Amino acid sequence: MAVPFTADTMPAWRQHRYGQADAVALETAAVPAPGRGQVLLRVRATGLNNGDIRVMRGEPLLVRLAFGLRRPRQPVRGMDAAAAVVAVGDGVTGLAVGDEVVGELPGGALAGYALAPASRLVARPADLDPALAAALPVAGGTAWQALELARLGAVDGAGPDHSRVLVIGASGGVGTFAVQLAALRGAEVWALCGERNRALVESLGATRTFDYRRVQPGSPDLGEREFDAVIDIAGTAPLRELRRLVRDGGRVVLVSGEGGRVLGPIGRLIRAGLLSIGARRPLIPLAATPKPRVLAALVALTAAGELHPVIERRFAFADAGDALAHVADGHVTGKVVVLAD
Repeated sequence: MAVPFTADTMPAWRQHRYGQADAVALETAAVPAPGRGQVLLRVRATGLNNGDIRVMRGEPLLVRLAFGLRRPRQPVRGMDAAAAVVAVGDGVTGLAVGDEVVGELPGGALAGYALAPASRLVARPADLDPALAAALPVAGGTAWQALELARLGAVDGAGPDHSRVLVIGASGGVGTFAVQLAALRGAEVWALCGERNRALVESLGATRTFDYRRVQPGSPDLGEREFDAVIDIAGTAPLRELRRLVRDGGRVVLVSGEGGRVLGPIGRLIRAGLLSIGARRPLIPLAATPKPRVLAALVALTAAGELHPVIERRFAFADAGDALAHVADGHVTGKVVVLAD
């Protein structure tokens, strides 16, 4: 059932306990007021990420130290938003009511209105679809930072001659951006993805693709020391096999990882650090953070038609619970975006 807007209230998808998507319900909530350094946004589109699912579930349990021990302190999911500024808090400069923006929020975007730190927002060109803009911040920013950490070149193609990069987990949100951005940097891109997504990943710039069910690190198809960089998004391959893939001086960037219910990928990352002591082929964990300069570059590339966010499905705001369940299933190609009413 639809929840109406009033002068002081708004619809919001909220949760009061950790759990699956059925723990999130459409409710009436008060419209928040911006504090110092914040702006109030009228949300136009929200991009969903695996991070939203981790917080929704409260798993691994370690995340609860940051997000709330018994339930999420921020009850509204959604970090990526394209929106319009409707109110400005004290100390905010460079933004005004009516500005169209995009940014990574500390949660709260699956609602009619949301608060955002002004410092995280960048302008959205009028001709850039809000859904495309909302797909960019977390996934696009993570892919960009992974390639920087891998020491691949700039988007203008001035990177190392004949560099070759392997993207593992190439058909998800981060992966579809990583393939495109690596190709824009002049790299030869190889990719592991599901069989049904190989044509898509090739259309994004991959030179060679492999079905991950048949080919994994350690397979003869990939060889040894064939790559200048490996971007591991899937997070399931043995670390020693990943390191064998890169040449001396090359890097393996660990974007995510599997692990137990309590610590999640922490154990894997500790092992990566131990294996990398003094190594010429280090395994480097990525801790991606909001970077407005990166987001501005992603927006510019998308507006220019050089970068193409892959949106598997757009959900209506009334169906945001179904959107969360779809992302939680773990088989999304590219991104899922929820459109505001």
